[in-house]
Amino acid sequence: MTPSDPTGGAAGFGLAVRGVDGKARLGGIETAHGPVRTPAFMPVGTAGTVKGLLPEQVRGAGADIVLGNTYHLMLRPGSERIARLGGLRRFMNWPGPVLTDSGGFQVFSLKELSEITERGATFRSHIDGGRHELTPERAMTIQNDLDATIAMAFDECTEHPASRERAKASMERSMRWAARCKDSFAPRDGHALFGIVQGGTHDDLRRASAETLVGIGFDGYAVGGLAVGEGQDEMFRVLETTVPHLPEDRPRYLMGVGRPDDIIGAVARGVDMFDCVLPTRSGRTGQAFTRRGAVNIRNARHRDDARPLDETCACVACGNHGRAYLHHLFRCNEMLGPMLLTLHNVTFYQDLMAGIRAAIAGSRFGTWSAAFLEGYRSADAPLP
Repeated sequence: MTPSDPTGGAAGFGLAVRGVDGKARLGGIETAHGPVRTPAFMPVGTAGTVKGLLPEQVRGAGADIVLGNTYHLMLRPGSERIARLGGLRRFMNWPGPVLTDSGGFQVFSLKELSEITERGATFRSHIDGGRHELTPERAMTIQNDLDATIAMAFDECTEHPASRERAKASMERSMRWAARCKDSFAPRDGHALFGIVQGGTHDDLRRASAETLVGIGFDGYAVGGLAVGEGQDEMFRVLETTVPHLPEDRPRYLMGVGRPDDIIGAVARGVDMFDCVLPTRSGRTGQAFTRRGAVNIRNARHRDDARPLDETCACVACGNHGRAYLHHLFRCNEMLGPMLLTLHNVTFYQDLMAGIRAAIAGSRFGTWSAAFLEGYRSADAPLP
C-alpha cells in the first residue's frame, strides 16, 4: 500500500493524476510559475542556460520546466547577485518553472572534495580553487535566492559500487540532512521542496529512506543515486522496490536519467519527472537521437546524405537541413552544428514525452512503448 504523506503539500503546488495505464501516470503539476505536464523531461540549464539554445527555442520545443544547479550558480555568478537581479527565471529570461539540483551530486563527484562531516561538505572550486562549504541550510538559502520553483534537499550521493555498510551510513546522513533542509526551507505559495531517496542498490535501505522522507513530509520525492553504473536492469529493479513506498499524490522524480529506453522503462514503473545532460551534451559532440536510434553525424556515411536526421521531426534542423550539411558543420567545427543538433535533441526528447503522455491517455502505453523500442535501433545501420 502506498503510504500517505503527513503534510498537505505547499499551497498552490500539487500533482493532479489524470490517468493511469498500468503503473504509468498521466498528470500535471501546478506551480507558482505555471503548469508542468507529466511525465516530463527537464532540459538541463546548469549555469542558467540550456547550452546553445535561446529560452524561446527550449519552450518552442515543448519544455515546460528546466533545471538549474545550486553548485555552479553559487560559484558563478553567485546566488546573492541573481537574487538582486530578480531571481534565476528573470536572470535567464525563462518564463516557466525551474527546478534546482541542490549541488550534492556535483560536490561529491569533485576530485577537490575536502571533507564530508555531519555539518556538510567542504570542497575547492573547480574554477579557481577557492574553498567553500555547502550545508543543508546553505543549500536552502541559495535555492531561495534563486527563487527556484522546486528546490531539492541536499544529500550525499553514494558511489557505486558501495558496500551495504557504506550505503547505509551515507543514506542515514542524507536523511538527517533532509530533515534540516525541511526545517530551513522558506515555504512560499506555488513553490516546493523535494526529498531524495538514497540507499544504493539495497532494497531495505531504499525502503527505509523512502519511509523516513515521507515521515518528514515533502512536496515531491526524487530517487537519486541511480544511473551511476549499476546497469539498466538493476536500476529498474530498484525503482520497482522503491516507488511503491512513495505517495501517489506527489510527483516522483528520477534524477539524472537518461536514455529514451531508460525513461520509458521508468515511466512504466510510476515515475513522473526526469532530467539528463544527454540530449544537450550529445548535441554538442555530434550525436543526434532519432526514432531509429542514435546517429553520429560525424561519420563519413552522412557526407552525401540529403535526408533529414528524422523525417518525423518538426525542428529547424530537420525541416531546413540535411545530414550532409550537418556533417559539414561538424567537420568544419562551425558552432551552428552543435546548436542545430542540440535543438533537435531537445525537440526529440520533448516529442518522446508527448508521445508517452498521449499513449497513457489512450490506454495504449504498453503497445506504444513496445513499438517505439522496436524501432529505436542503430540509425547508422543500412536502411531497409
